[in-house]
Amino acid sequence: MRRRLFGSLLVALFTPFFVSTAQANVVVVLNSRDATVTLLDQQTYKEVSTFPVGKEPHHLMATPDNKSLIVANAVGDELVFLDPVTGQIQRRLKDVADPYQIGFSPDQKWFVSNSLRLDRVDIYHYDGKDLKLASRVPLAKLPSHMAFDKASTTAFITQQGSDQVSAIDLATQKVKWTLPVGKLPAGITMTPDDKYLLVGIMGSNYVEVIDWRAQKTVKKITAGVGTHNFRALGDKRHIFVSNRTSNEITIVDQQTLENVGSIPVPGGPDCMEVSADGKTLWTTLRWIKKVAVIDIASRKVIKLIPVGRSPHGVFFANRAPDM
Repeated sequence: MRRRLFGSLLVALFTPFFVSTAQANVVVVLNSRDATVTLLDQQTYKEVSTFPVGKEPHHLMATPDNKSLIVANAVGDELVFLDPVTGQIQRRLKDVADPYQIGFSPDQKWFVSNSLRLDRVDIYHYDGKDLKLASRVPLAKLPSHMAFDKASTTAFITQQGSDQVSAIDLATQKVKWTLPVGKLPAGITMTPDDKYLLVGIMGSNYVEVIDWRAQKTVKKITAGVGTHNFRALGDKRHIFVSNRTSNEITIVDQQTLENVGSIPVPGGPDCMEVSADGKTLWTTLRWIKKVAVIDIASRKVIKLIPVGRSPHGVFFANRAPDM
């Protein structure tokens, strides 16, 4: 038990849940304050179902084989696996301590879980099926979001409570360096050329650009107030940045590192998802219990869909690439 938090996924608890119809694709929305998941029909914008999932589901991501969608229940201390197409619950994995934000390294050898309230990062070996705890790495305060380099040597972690970004060596599970950044760093992502880290500075109005090899900040890209999270358009160039306080989404050119546009969105835009055809951007609206659908070409909100309280993560299977 000292090195293993849980055993095989095959013996995990199965909890069946069936949606009313077999949609080609549903939109999965996490309602963090309601401890529920809402499923939306991507074509009609109608609610398919809402069901309990566990305490404080904040973030979610697909497994590397795209056969499951992992929902991280932070306060519930568990991972819940959904079918990424239908939203059906496949299984639950309990006794996972405070999984606030989760991620797989690009080489699929490591699974990383940020424990926001425990001030640490848990790193697991992943063999394509099972997870085995490798190390628990203490950090300063409130480890939040993560990013990886392409070679899967390093996990980069923002720490909201200490205004820092730390680089963790995945092979040794040791902190390589820690860099001070702006107030309340939140989302973090790597540019497609693997050269820069982009960090959303939630306590201000900019994206901090870090040359991670040189371990220094090289630029600050002005965005909106409450700069928070990222979602790439999928063209290996442009990326959307949510700004929760000023109620807008900024568009950043990752080649020129410039702000190239803005989309007004009400209600505290947070996590985002992009359709496979690149035509629509979906975003959760934390303050008004809704999801916004945005026409990317016109940069206008075309639909506001009611969901649960404090909607956070959002996902659908027919999605644009993450770069």
